[in-house]
Amino acid sequence: MFKALVVEKDDDGKTSASVQELSEDRLPAGEVTVAVEYSTVNYKDGLCIGPGGGLVRNYPHVPGIDFAGTVEASDDDRYKPGDKVVLTGWRVGEAHWGGYAQKARVKADWLVPLPDGLDARQAMAVGTAGFTAMLAVMALEDHGIKDGPVLVTGAAGGVGSVATAILANLGYEVAGVTGRPETADYLRSLGASQIVAREEINETTKRPLEGETWAGCVDAVGGAMLARVLGQMKYGASVAAVGLAGGAALPATVIPFLLRGVNLLGIDSVMQPYDNRVRAWARIAKDLPIDKLEAMIQPATLADLPQLGADILKGQVKGRVVVDLNG
Repeated sequence: MFKALVVEKDDDGKTSASVQELSEDRLPAGEVTVAVEYSTVNYKDGLCIGPGGGLVRNYPHVPGIDFAGTVEASDDDRYKPGDKVVLTGWRVGEAHWGGYAQKARVKADWLVPLPDGLDARQAMAVGTAGFTAMLAVMALEDHGIKDGPVLVTGAAGGVGSVATAILANLGYEVAGVTGRPETADYLRSLGASQIVAREEINETTKRPLEGETWAGCVDAVGGAMLARVLGQMKYGASVAAVGLAGGAALPATVIPFLLRGVNLLGIDSVMQPYDNRVRAWARIAKDLPIDKLEAMIQPATLADLPQLGADILKGQVKGRVVVDLNG
């Protein structure tokens, strides 16, 4: 038997989440069974836990879009009992039971060996959000980061926090955008040298181009904020866009792309090729300072998840919530 957060839907379409004890024969099909040690809380998890179920297609369901732990059983030669592994993406926690359980069974192709230098707790302090942040930083570097400050929107959130810490640790000047003034000291502790109020970026303007301000950008918001940022980029600079919290619409013109050669790089963390996932996790272990990582962590247990799922949808979660499945 093992404990899991189970989301169920009644005949009236109402959902509810509760911690339950399940038998191992309830686990979905897969080649590898993992004793899950830690997971995290992401925006998608809030949607899966919340009213209506959001992204969930089949009930009962176990949310949790990422996890880290130890292989317990394997039908795949690449993994053996005792191996430390991490999983992000592949619709885990949405279409397939996820990390909010003490056991998970998944396809071997979805896993990545936990890199040297990270333990399971630290890996989930990074989680899908941090993995996405590293993909964004790698994409910016692959296209060349210009001289000057690199903007991070939604900087106090999961993706933004890790992106800020990584960029600062690599020696870049980081400007963090936040709508919560109380997070300024937190962002400075991660290495941000400039704090930008969200209202400054969201200020309405009809100008498609403004002053060349930002040498690069990790955008975790999207929508109108992304459109405004595009007009502020330096010539040839890149924006790695990772989030839709501000909406999927992009009320922008082609002028930043035509007249300034701005690159808009879409980052999808769900179905990354294996080699790129390994590369990203190796870079995380190397380039994310562990002391700053520890400062981001908010501990939680299975029992805390229903409330945390609601809080993250309201924008009330700061840093990285790490769920101890055995706590």
